[in-house]
Amino acid sequence: MASSIISGTKNLFRKSTKVKEQTMYTEANTDSEPVTLIVVGCGQRGKAYGKYALQSDACQVVAIAEPRPQTRNMYAEQHKVDPTLVFGTWKDLHAASADTINTVGKRLADAVLIAVQDHMHVEVALAFAEQGYHILCEKPMATTMEDCIKIEEAINRAGIIFGMGHVMRYSPYSQEITKIVQSQTLGQLINLVQVEPVGYYHFAHSYVRGNWSSEKESSFALMTKCCHDIDIICHWMSPSPPVKVSSFGSLRHFHHRAKPLDAGDATRCFDCAIRNDCPYSAKRIYLDSVSRGNTGWPVSTLVDGIPDIENITAALKVGPYGQCVYESKNDVCDNQIVNLEFENGNTASFTMVAFTSAICERQLRMHFTHGEIVGDMNKYTVTDFRTNKTKTFHPANEGGGHGGGDIGLIRTFVEAVRTGNQKLLGTDVGEVLKSHMTVFAAEASRREEKVVNCVAFEEKARASVRETRVQTVLR
Repeated sequence: MASSIISGTKNLFRKSTKVKEQTMYTEANTDSEPVTLIVVGCGQRGKAYGKYALQSDACQVVAIAEPRPQTRNMYAEQHKVDPTLVFGTWKDLHAASADTINTVGKRLADAVLIAVQDHMHVEVALAFAEQGYHILCEKPMATTMEDCIKIEEAINRAGIIFGMGHVMRYSPYSQEITKIVQSQTLGQLINLVQVEPVGYYHFAHSYVRGNWSSEKESSFALMTKCCHDIDIICHWMSPSPPVKVSSFGSLRHFHHRAKPLDAGDATRCFDCAIRNDCPYSAKRIYLDSVSRGNTGWPVSTLVDGIPDIENITAALKVGPYGQCVYESKNDVCDNQIVNLEFENGNTASFTMVAFTSAICERQLRMHFTHGEIVGDMNKYTVTDFRTNKTKTFHPANEGGGHGGGDIGLIRTFVEAVRTGNQKLLGTDVGEVLKSHMTVFAAEASRREEKVVNCVAFEEKARASVRETRVQTVLR
């Protein structure tokens, strides 16, 4: 096996795809060859970021790791990945990389895209950072404060480019608003209000039946769904950091006590008397959608392979996506609010709520000393108090998820790797860690029913990591 991998790797090098020596990111890749990528996790997020490689000559996917055989084969075929560089697990890929580094003296690629389940981010990031790969990690950074700190330390130790899946920063909509904020053409930003309307069936799919339904298996909803909301709020308020946070929220609806009486004892949608009328019916969300010809999200996440009626029906009969939302084992909040105070006295509020018709189309109000902005991710309206004039803007959208943010992030990351310039991403691992810490502090506020000092919270978290290390050494 090792010889076939090395042979495949040599073929890869002979094809002139760019694989650099083990150097720090300050060495720019200035030639015209594409930046080469490893994709760890070929699901929805891996596909979203890999799409750029199919559209552009700027990068190329050269190796993948994905446990689901049909998903793995389809991704490999689509990106024309050498069979010797297609792996069932990230650990096998990592081992092959180690063999190549030791034998050939080069890495398999320039960068790694981490798009596995949230709880796996830390071990994958630490492993590939140690080998010197530049890293783009899907949100969240990790699911515990300690693991986030470990990743920050590993990135700094390796001296590599680090990108975070905070895609909202990179959409044309957000970047235009960022320019207005930073230019101060409307004066100083004093307050902002952002609402994340998750969407009634989106929440049922991802946070009741899906991979993010359990805090133990993933993390709390504010982290898994909204860490990039808190990040961009902090970004717009920078350089003033958040100093105080309070939060309230609960699992208000998706539990057994809210189950409609007409549903009876049914635990699965196909057995339920109200399956045609319930807004959260798996038949309505998935099977009816496939019948109308939709094979994309969310139905594509239910099966390994082609999401046709037969496969979707089989998955709904036995899998979690066919369970009644009132009988599922979910435990994350379906509504939550966060209030922030910043060092300069500015304030912000954020609301995440499941019960909306809009699907993730954030609603934004920004209040400046000389004007205001009102937006919905598709357009925004600017009012200048001095002229009493209002103008609406419709930013260009080249397609892709999050208003073009997915493509915007991967494009920027690839260029940062090519030029060896972390600043192109507009953030770094330290800033990413701080915005995650704010999310953890908000959740601590909700659980402990108190206002949390963000600075003291971070200091305590770092002290805990140091203490854990001391105890480990003493043992």
